Amino acid sequence: MPADHPPYVIDQMISAKSIAARIESLAREIGTEFAGTDKLVVVGLLRGSFVFIADLVRELDLPVEVDFLEASSYGDGMESSREVRILKDLRGQIEGRDVLVVEDIVDTGHTLAHVTKFLQSRKPAKLRTIALLDKPARREVDFKADWIGFEIPDEFVVGYGIDYGQRNRNLPFIGKVRFTG
Repeated sequence: MPADHPPYVIDQMISAKSIAARIESLAREIGTEFAGTDKLVVVGLLRGSFVFIADLVRELDLPVEVDFLEASSYGDGMESSREVRILKDLRGQIEGRDVLVVEDIVDTGHTLAHVTKFLQSRKPAKLRTIALLDKPARREVDFKADWIGFEIPDEFVVGYGIDYGQRNRNLPFIGKVRFTG
């Protein structure tokens, strides 16, 4: 446990099996939306989406190219700063290409709204978004991803790529952080 964080335990909210089943379903919907594409550019928002993007692209029955963009509004904390910074840009070009942006969680909505606007300025043919988790109770901007894996209550969660102080990303499930001290 991070030395500068209070003690906590993690209660499972969404099982690995439920996540896998939902990703299969989402991949079918995405396949329908992008049927006929010559190559779908799947853009993962680092770092939290890396597990989700890996599982999602393996389920897609489409030609895909994977790229990453790193945007931050959290740092090591539990609350969004609401100031979105691009820390790592895409390596490839997306003009005229079909693009799917993959996010771990939509909370206030600032990050995905900012990234979507940033990428739209590069004139992709089609730009869609997917988030594993959605916390609509925390939304501050009018933004909704095109696909959502699971809607969750306003809880601090970890696992399946999502961290707390750079820990717990390796959990195979989504868990709620419960502070004990």
